Amino acid sequence: MVLPTAAQAAPAHNRTAVVAHRGASAYAPENTLAAIDRAHALGITWVENDVQRTKDGALVVLHDTTLARTTNVEQVYPDRSPWNVADFTSGEIAKLDAGSWKGVEYTGARIPTLHEYLRRVDRNHQKLLMEIKSPELYPGIEGQILHQLRRDGWLDSQDVKHRLIIQSFNADSVRTLHARRPDIKTGFLGTPAVSELPAYAKFADQINPSHTTISADYVKAVHALKGPHGKPLESYTWTVNDAKTAQQVAGFGVDGIISNAPDVVRAAVGG
Repeated sequence: MVLPTAAQAAPAHNRTAVVAHRGASAYAPENTLAAIDRAHALGITWVENDVQRTKDGALVVLHDTTLARTTNVEQVYPDRSPWNVADFTSGEIAKLDAGSWKGVEYTGARIPTLHEYLRRVDRNHQKLLMEIKSPELYPGIEGQILHQLRRDGWLDSQDVKHRLIIQSFNADSVRTLHARRPDIKTGFLGTPAVSELPAYAKFADQINPSHTTISADYVKAVHALKGPHGKPLESYTWTVNDAKTAQQVAGFGVDGIISNAPDVVRAAVGG
């Protein structure tokens, strides 16, 4: 009898990528440099972020389209409700405290520019799953992101192949990005109907749904199709923060799990 090798015997979920959602955001203020560093300290290679644009055209890393939840903008600029990112200049945003809401030890943390964020990810030898956040609010942001990635040295063949994925909830944005740089791996955030998956497979390499919307059959349907690079579509699911759910979705066969607590997920499923 021929015994299987260790690799052959390992459960499929041991190959599941673990991605730190907005950095290790269970432990440090989301989308800050501190959150990237916390993920690095935990040994997490992949980090996820969100990119938006300021009033004066700077690219910044922030999840919400308003500044209210994660900064002290209401105190610093009390008369500028609803405090939309697009209504503030990069200089104004740089004055905000984006850390103290998470704990006094993070007081003074700032919203990073995309340039600052890319430099820190690079310094930590990490990989990036980037979300283009609400691109319908920022016409042309895809080209601007590509320009910044190029300036920071992220568009050479090795980086594109091994350490960069760009995703969005906006299918038109993903399609635009793919048309501009078809070599970059792309993901669509959401759970399209199985009958619609072939259309997405023309411009997206990944279908990345909420963990509450998937099943083993859905993941199997995703894997049955090939994406624009001729490889089976992948599926990274979000946002999983406990061991039980992590083991469940890993059992469905997902390729990646995006988590605020990536160390918890890694301990549960490997990866």
